[in-house]
Amino acid sequence: MGQSGVKSSVTPDGSGRHVGLALLALAIGGFAIGTTEFVTMGLLPQIADGVGISIPTAGHIVSAYAIGVVVGAPVIAALGARTGRKRLLLGLVAVFVLGNVLSAVANSYWLLMAARFLSGLPHGAFFGIGAVVGASLVPVNRRAWAVSMMMVGLPVANIVGVPVTTLLGQKFGWQLPFLAVGVLGLVTLLAVWFWVAPQPVGNDVNVRSELSALAKPQVWMALLVGMVGFGGMFATYSYITPTMTGLAGFSKAAVTIVLAVYGVGMTGGTLVGGRLADRALMPSLYGGMVAVIVVLGTFGWLAHSKAGALVGVFALGFSASILIPALQTRLMDVAHEGQSLAASLNHSTLNVANALGAWLGSVVLAAGYGYEWPSRLGAALAVAGLVLAIISGSMDRRTGRRERELVEAAVR
Repeated sequence: MGQSGVKSSVTPDGSGRHVGLALLALAIGGFAIGTTEFVTMGLLPQIADGVGISIPTAGHIVSAYAIGVVVGAPVIAALGARTGRKRLLLGLVAVFVLGNVLSAVANSYWLLMAARFLSGLPHGAFFGIGAVVGASLVPVNRRAWAVSMMMVGLPVANIVGVPVTTLLGQKFGWQLPFLAVGVLGLVTLLAVWFWVAPQPVGNDVNVRSELSALAKPQVWMALLVGMVGFGGMFATYSYITPTMTGLAGFSKAAVTIVLAVYGVGMTGGTLVGGRLADRALMPSLYGGMVAVIVVLGTFGWLAHSKAGALVGVFALGFSASILIPALQTRLMDVAHEGQSLAASLNHSTLNVANALGAWLGSVVLAAGYGYEWPSRLGAALAVAGLVLAIISGSMDRRTGRRERELVEAAVR
């Protein structure tokens, strides 16, 4: 049993050769989830025309998905505590497929709202439970790498899935992308069925053990680090299109390329972040937060030229994504018996960060400041995230000292 409390499924005889396929199955699911989450934003005009609503009203459909994520992650992780993790993953993917198929056939605003809410429910729980499953498949010193590999489908969706499905939706109708995601969900269902080994639940795992994570201050500290730190990134990313067209001088058509550059940065950061977190978890968390502060602090200046904007967008995706494997692994470490719930809450928190960052960015813009300023506000939020991370690390050190003192006293 490692530090995280997740027992490794890898055996000395080399059965760990199937780990790659299991992680690939989870990554395909992440790719499908990332595609459906972001493609809606690029098809709002078509969706609005299709169900007879205004574009601002169509924006509520994006919010319905986010609310589904926030609600579904903790509820499913807690109530599904006694369900085998593979079985729970299969159930989550089945709900995801149903939600996207219903989205494709919805012919009214309220039905589409309900379908998008249903599609969002499995999001956080899939990534949270998938992270616990991925970490259990490898030795303790490769947990963060496994987490990064199962999550890499999300940034890859921004490079391939979202642009392709957006073009399909613009050419053949907004329903087709949701059907395509539904097919991806079925592929995920089959991949998880065949490639992910069953994971029986221990007798000590139940709703109460999962909820015990909420009683641990370090769990809340890790969630706050993610919410505040990523709030800074979302304060910038929420307004990336007008920033690129207004400051850097890109055409609206070229913004798709800019977003793909962001996706490439996210992918690289996720992969690098997993390896760094395995070497030194808390230092990688500190370093990643410092990188976010530097990138956000200079982003407004970089965005005044096309070359600088591309560098800044890539660096924004890279630096923020370095943090994701570290935060996910940190939550599993400090949650002990409540790992599934804590890991799932991470994605609820990121959606809260999305809403927080977008709102704070809008406050700055409404006050009359230019598009250089949301990133500067974001840098201040990232500084707050770094401070919280340092406080969390110091709490660990104090706890370690107390434990050593108790051991020494018992020996004496």
